[in-house]
Amino acid sequence: MEDHYEGPVPKRRRKKKLRIGRVVFTIAVLCFIGAGLYSYAQYHAGKALAKENMIEPGAFKGDAIDPKYTSVENYLLLGADNDGSSRSRTDTMMVLSWDKNEGTMRVISFMRDIYADIPGYKPYKLNTAYYLGGVQTAKDTLTGMFGVPIHHYAIVDFQNFESIIDIAFPSGVEVDVKKEMSEKIGVTLLPGKQSLNGKELLGYARFRADAEGDFGRVARQQEVITAMKTEAMKPEMIAHMPKLAGALSGYIKTDLTAKDEISRAISLLLKKGADVETMTVPVEGSYSFNSYAHAGSVIEVDTERNKEAIAQFLNMQLE
Repeated sequence: MEDHYEGPVPKRRRKKKLRIGRVVFTIAVLCFIGAGLYSYAQYHAGKALAKENMIEPGAFKGDAIDPKYTSVENYLLLGADNDGSSRSRTDTMMVLSWDKNEGTMRVISFMRDIYADIPGYKPYKLNTAYYLGGVQTAKDTLTGMFGVPIHHYAIVDFQNFESIIDIAFPSGVEVDVKKEMSEKIGVTLLPGKQSLNGKELLGYARFRADAEGDFGRVARQQEVITAMKTEAMKPEMIAHMPKLAGALSGYIKTDLTAKDEISRAISLLLKKGADVETMTVPVEGSYSFNSYAHAGSVIEVDTERNKEAIAQFLNMQLE
C-alpha cells in the first residue's frame, strides 16, 4: 500500500506567489516614484516660465475671518493691464466668495469706472486705487465703500493670464461668441461656439467696443470664469496640474504660500458640484453717469443700495 503525502504546499509554489507579489509591489512603487518625479519636473518647468513677472502689489493685510461665517473666505481677484511698470491700473476687479460648507462660489464683479472714495486720496475711478496705493488700497477702497470683508488677494497681469490659460487648457476653453469682435483686443473672433486659446480668451473677456460697453465686458468676464471651471472639471486636467501649479506660483502674486495655493486650488477643483453664482456692481437702477475734469467719465453709485444687494447675494451681514 502506497504512502500518500499530505504535507504543506511545496516551497517552490509559495516562492512563485511571493515573487508575483514582489513584482506587483515594485511596479506600484516605481509608478508612484515616476508620478512624483513627473510632478516635480512639471512644477519646476511651469515655475521657470514665470520668472519675468514684474507685478509688485505691495504689502497686504486682510480682514480676520468673521466668527459668524467661519466657513467663508473672500478673495480679491485683480487683473492688471501691465504697461511695463509696477504701477498698473486694474481693469478687472472681482471678489470671489467661497463658502466651504455650502460648496458654493459667488463672484462679484465691480465696474472699473465706479467713482470711488479712495482712502488717502481724492475720489477717482475704482481701477485707479491699485495704481495709487497697491493691493492694500484697492482692498480698503472696496471694503470701505461696500463693507465686503476681504481675506486674501490674487493679482495677475493680462499677458500672464494668456500663458496660464495655454498651460491649463492646451485645447482651449469653449465659449459661445455671440458677435464678431476685433476692435482693440488684438485678435479677431467670429460668432459661434469655439475653443479659445489664451490670447483669444483674454480678447473675448476685454472687448467693450459695442453698445454694452463695460457692462458687456463684465458679463463676459463672468462667463469666462464659468467656462474655465467647466474645463477644469475634465479628467485630463489632472495631467496639467503640476505644471500649472508651478506657473501660478510665479505668474500670480498672492498673500497665500505656495502650499496654500496648491491645496486651495485642488479643493476648489474637487468641488465638482459647486455652483458659480455671479453679480455685478452697480446693480440695475442704482447708478448714474457723470464726468469730472480730473477723472473723466465715471459711474456714480448709490453705495447703500449696492451694499444691501451685496449682503443679500453673499447671504452675510456686512459692516
